[in-house]
Amino acid sequence: MHEADARTDQQAGHGPGHGPGHGPGHVVVIGGGIAGLAAAHRLLADGARVTLLEAGPRLGGKLLAGELAGAPVDLGAESVLARRPEALELARAVGLGEALQPPATATAHLWTRGALRPMPRGHVMGVPGDLGPLAASGVLSAEGLARIEAERALPPAEIGEDVAVGEYVAARLGHEVVDRLVEPLLGGVYAGNAYRISMRAAVPQLFAAARTHASLGDGVRELQHQAALHPQQGGPVFAGIDGGIGRLPIAVAEACRAAGARILRDTPVRELTRSAEGTWRVVADAEVIEADAVVLATPAEPAARLLAALAPAAAAELRGVEYASMALITMAFRRSDLPAGITGGGASGFLVPPVDGRTIKASTFSSNKWSWAGADPELFLLRTSVGRHGDEAVLGREDAELVEVSLGDLGEAVGLAARPVASTVTRWDGGLPQYPVGHLDRVARIRAAVAALPGLAVCGALYDGVGIPACIASAVRAADVVMATLGTPGTDH
Repeated sequence: MHEADARTDQQAGHGPGHGPGHGPGHVVVIGGGIAGLAAAHRLLADGARVTLLEAGPRLGGKLLAGELAGAPVDLGAESVLARRPEALELARAVGLGEALQPPATATAHLWTRGALRPMPRGHVMGVPGDLGPLAASGVLSAEGLARIEAERALPPAEIGEDVAVGEYVAARLGHEVVDRLVEPLLGGVYAGNAYRISMRAAVPQLFAAARTHASLGDGVRELQHQAALHPQQGGPVFAGIDGGIGRLPIAVAEACRAAGARILRDTPVRELTRSAEGTWRVVADAEVIEADAVVLATPAEPAARLLAALAPAAAAELRGVEYASMALITMAFRRSDLPAGITGGGASGFLVPPVDGRTIKASTFSSNKWSWAGADPELFLLRTSVGRHGDEAVLGREDAELVEVSLGDLGEAVGLAARPVASTVTRWDGGLPQYPVGHLDRVARIRAAVAALPGLAVCGALYDGVGIPACIASAVRAADVVMATLGTPGTDH
């Protein structure tokens, strides 16, 4: 195990009942995913004493390092958005700067209309600006392309305060754009339904463009023009870590311990109360911990349970958050057994539109995409994913069935006939919060209710974005909020 146990941390001088009132403020972080760990890291840097409590047996949340056939693999998230700074900065701060690397290839495809087709360039989350690459890709029919052109004749649309991405794009450009481009791309992020996902929350730059341009196509082209004017913002869209993104939470936890944090796993919090004087009482299975402030970095259900008495309005909103479940099927093959459609050409993998009726929703050719995953000349790693919000029946199948289903779809897509030398299925039940229309207003109401309790803040994937940088930004915000209540506002790092 990479994580020290409770006994080890107590031997470091932080025993049960560790409470406030001695030196710097004591903050309890509830939740040991990347948001909780990032919050702890920030709090420590700002001088707080920190106790982090994780209900489960490990840290890292949806970031999970593993091994298959002797090779390192990511069994959860595999990359971070490199055009946001938060994850890269955190990785550098915990000693992983030299391990950061862009994908070895980013040549993705769509498996649609019976063939693997190149992902067309010139789009914003699937919404096209340049029709040339889209027409050449064969992703859309002639009728679908004509429908995009017809947008110029449509009157401007009133978008209001929010709208579903799929609903708005279909009304402007036609359902084919949504079903074969927007849906697989958004599904890869949220495992959700594009016709329900909030444009304002999920694709804010597209929402802004839609509100300021009579034509959605013109808005996308303006976004692309602005990007061309600022090439310094270019470079790789994504980044990984040598050995896997799953190394990041392990390194953050180690850095937090080195800075004096007490970290307990297998320690669910049963109750959270606040005294009239403003101090906090955190009731866990084995002990009661007194604190000056609390950062709640858990999914919606445990957060709602802990806030039911303290902030009933926030708890009610949290209970309304829906989650999607999914599974990752990771397989190792002998490289010599695989067709050129996988090992040749440098493809990073493909996405699958739901409208095509396949079981898998994506496949990543890991040994092509990441140089560290392709280091073994004899072994080839790839993975598929299954499960979408509202369409999760496939997750009821046994692990072996999910492997067989994946092999069947890969056989049709790329001619795979080989058997894996090893495989593993990682299930993420309730893994991805959904961002329906009105989600940002829900988040604002939650935060307003929590703000009535000084010394408490919330963070995590359900608030400001499901990506790793967004989770870290949410954590930093929460840490700064509670530090301000302790009279030591967060500083820039």
